[in-house]
Amino acid sequence: MDFWNSIQGYWTDLAQLRITKLIIGAVFTIILVKFITRAVHTFFKRTNFIEEREEKTLEAMIRSIVRYTATFGYVLYALSVFHVPVTNLLAGAGVAGIVIGLGAQSVIRDFLSGVFLLYEKQLHKGDFITVNDQFTGTVEDIGLRFLRIREWSGKLVTISNGQVNTIQNYNIDHMRVIEHITTSYQENPSRVYQVLEEACDRLNGELSHYLKKDEYNQPIEKFQVYGMTSLNDSFRGYKFTIVGVTSDLFYFTAAKQARMIIAETLYKHNMEMAMQHVDLKSAPSE
Repeated sequence: MDFWNSIQGYWTDLAQLRITKLIIGAVFTIILVKFITRAVHTFFKRTNFIEEREEKTLEAMIRSIVRYTATFGYVLYALSVFHVPVTNLLAGAGVAGIVIGLGAQSVIRDFLSGVFLLYEKQLHKGDFITVNDQFTGTVEDIGLRFLRIREWSGKLVTISNGQVNTIQNYNIDHMRVIEHITTSYQENPSRVYQVLEEACDRLNGELSHYLKKDEYNQPIEKFQVYGMTSLNDSFRGYKFTIVGVTSDLFYFTAAKQARMIIAETLYKHNMEMAMQHVDLKSAPSE
């Protein structure tokens, strides 16, 4: 009886010791992860050798790597606490077999896709993008496996890196504002052109700070009338186009204000715009 009590006491003490080790290991892992992520954040905050958006992207990727590494390390530590022969297990089952068995093929694909996204600079944290012609929003986080996009409505979309096929990035160096104006056939095309040129003069005066500049601080492409781009726009009228290259950071603001200025100029000159109409044929009389 005393023997069995001794055995039970031994196993109880051993179990408590293992639980204590697991708790200590978990606390140590959490503290280490927080320390590393904070150190990385402080490093990028105090340095400016790369662009701010690239710094945020690298910080997000490093934070993801640290978390996955810490989790994997803690799992190995837990197995060692219970004296599980991890080395023999890997050697016996085969690394390839374990990878396939755990369904890690998608994990590896997501990881490599995330690395390529970062290396090829296809996007950065804070960029406004469209993914797979389906999701549009601001990049909120870039991890080893997932890309998180905050849509304009506030909805957070999480996409596996391996599922990203196409990316339309609105924050790569510059964007071209393209505004189409369709006027009535009753308007004189020459008069329309002159009015739009007046609108461009106002655009270049009021929105010059949004235009993309070269190394000499001169606009790469001012707002200008591209010309008549359609003689018969959807059977409604003449279509003209105004274009101008702006900095990517101010594209949406510039486009919004440009539309207002163009509309005010057209209204000032009583420009007749194209109207949608539907022709209805009456039934033949008997």
